[in-house]
Amino acid sequence: MNELKAMRTFAQVAETGSFINASRALDLAPAVVTRTVADLERHLGARLMTRTTRRVVLTDVGERYLGRVRGILRDVDEATGMARHSQTEPDGEVRVVAPPEFATHQLARRMPRFHASHPKVVVKVTATGPVRSLDPGQDITIVVRQSPLDGDFIARRLARAEVIGCATPEYLERHGRPSHPSELIYHRLLTPPLQRAITFSRRPSDDCSAGECVTVVPSPAQLDSMNPDLHRAGALAGFGIAGLASFSIDQELRDGRLEQVLPAWHVADLSVWACMPSRQHVPASTRAFMDFLLDEFGGVEDDPWIPASRGTRDAHRALGA
Repeated sequence: MNELKAMRTFAQVAETGSFINASRALDLAPAVVTRTVADLERHLGARLMTRTTRRVVLTDVGERYLGRVRGILRDVDEATGMARHSQTEPDGEVRVVAPPEFATHQLARRMPRFHASHPKVVVKVTATGPVRSLDPGQDITIVVRQSPLDGDFIARRLARAEVIGCATPEYLERHGRPSHPSELIYHRLLTPPLQRAITFSRRPSDDCSAGECVTVVPSPAQLDSMNPDLHRAGALAGFGIAGLASFSIDQELRDGRLEQVLPAWHVADLSVWACMPSRQHVPASTRAFMDFLLDEFGGVEDDPWIPASRGTRDAHRALGA
């Protein structure tokens, strides 16, 4: 027996005062209405109404049961309406998980624009550590990784980023600007633990072809941490050269507080992905935030966070002017 359907049938009979009227309202045969109420009474082990030739009269149990049933049906109808509304109108919560440095330096600054367009949507961001693949418990997972992304889920690439070396102009004035990766052994490097070797490949240019690779074994790190924002803070304090994702320092590169080190050399690429568990029955609020991310970042092939000119400190300062 479908108990919820039986409750609706019973409530309709009680409201209309007869099985015939209820059958018309529900577009069911009178015999079906009669049988449904009888099955409900049998299921409950209680008589809910007394039938007469002209009308039905609720028993005491039936009166009390009807009061509870009305509340249940009201809650069910409200829940159904809420769920259907969520598919058409951006409203409610979107659960997002993202790496802390991306959430801090990219998402946070963009949230006012999203909120201006979707004031009823609350974006709940979890940013506690690296994110390498989909979190099925979240509406949207922002993944940052070097290797290709695979799995049984929906993924859209937001952007490509690079890991770049950077330091303050003041630090480089004091200690010199390396022109070759081998010169890094004379500098303070801020690297994650167990960073035993860093491989650089030369970028193609007008006077040089690509292909040369150099592996550098850095001296023991002066600031040893798995927290990229700690390396970023150390670099901004003039403590040394940090290797950071470009999306975490784009503003500092533009305004000249940090300068890219060895711009003619490449270390590593990162891809930034926005992932969802499925494309079916996606709430409107989730669709709205996914569309917002795609509009904001564009999925372009070139790194959007490195100033267009890689060449010199003066070019970086001009971009930040």
